[in-house]
Amino acid sequence: MPPEITRIETTEFSYTLSDVGSDPGFNLVYEPGETTERRLFSIRVHTDGDLTGEFVGGNSPAFAQFHEVADYLIGKNPLRRERHWSEMKRALRKYDRMGIGPVDIALWDLAGKHYGASIAELLGQYRERLPAYASTYHADDNGGLDSPEAYADFAEQCEEMGYGGFKIHGWGGSDERRDIAREVETVRAVGQRVPGMDLMIDPACEYETFGDALKVGRACDEQEFLWYEDPFRDGGISQHAHRKLRQQLDTPILQTEHVRGLESHTDFVDREATDFVRADPEYDAGITGAMKIAHMAEGHGLDVEIHSPGPAQRHCMAGMRNANYYEMALVHPDCQNTAPPIYEEYDDQLDSIDSDGTVPVPDGPGLGVEYDWEFIDEHKAGGRTYE
Repeated sequence: MPPEITRIETTEFSYTLSDVGSDPGFNLVYEPGETTERRLFSIRVHTDGDLTGEFVGGNSPAFAQFHEVADYLIGKNPLRRERHWSEMKRALRKYDRMGIGPVDIALWDLAGKHYGASIAELLGQYRERLPAYASTYHADDNGGLDSPEAYADFAEQCEEMGYGGFKIHGWGGSDERRDIAREVETVRAVGQRVPGMDLMIDPACEYETFGDALKVGRACDEQEFLWYEDPFRDGGISQHAHRKLRQQLDTPILQTEHVRGLESHTDFVDREATDFVRADPEYDAGITGAMKIAHMAEGHGLDVEIHSPGPAQRHCMAGMRNANYYEMALVHPDCQNTAPPIYEEYDDQLDSIDSDGTVPVPDGPGLGVEYDWEFIDEHKAGGRTYE
């Protein structure tokens, strides 16, 4: 008899980041002496046997959506992920469907435990180690990443550690901080200091005009950047605007981090509005959704770059051919990454790479990680149970 879902538990919990604050534009930045509290979620899918699918991640909007469809899964066979994905997608058609991601990942974790295989193995495992790039915090004015020279120094440090790529998140948050000349200077400083690295920049939609985006893009052309990501205030969703930007620049464009779902990603590609494609198992309806995007891009001859670090992200990248780098984010020379302290033997920190600049793919059943449930329960802020 196949397993049956009997109970689903979701928990909201909090954790703190030391020496981290935020700028006026909602970006996390280095701020000595400041403590920032972050909230995260966990989900546990229990069955009538001894199998439990687990995942920690996601955000408040995603779990608000999941609560709309959680009852549907009770009594269902957890191994029928494709069917459940399709039904939840239809049920959440009025929303962005981020609520599918956490539970889909938990169902993949459960399936791996059921079959005694890692998720990467279930996906066909193309590789066992992943080349990583250093993806920085946003710029600060507090003695950290506070100048073009500081970015260049950090890029050089990352190169010496073994990283093959380096991505700039620049200034933002107010008119005074969004200085396009300083952004251009940072691109040039980093490009001239570490010409042997693959370089990227992600303004995270800070630039206010197409002209601003064009100026920084031309600096990327001069320094032969690998990609230019989400530059301006359309929010990263205008196919027309990014197709026009592509026509003016040599640097490849990377879009679709802020576009949800397979069909919207496909439309972006078909309109020639991006060169690289973004996918995220947490944002894009789970591992099921992210892999659909990867296969769509492969059929168009394009690469998919997985957004953000995490066990689910590692398994997705391990299961696809058309990906270049694992994003080690957010990193900084003076403070830790934003990852929560909830793993027993797993981390995503600046020094998590080996000397070749790679990270391993967890090889245990499912996600292959053990969570510190004692920490999660001790820092619990809310949650729901469905049975």
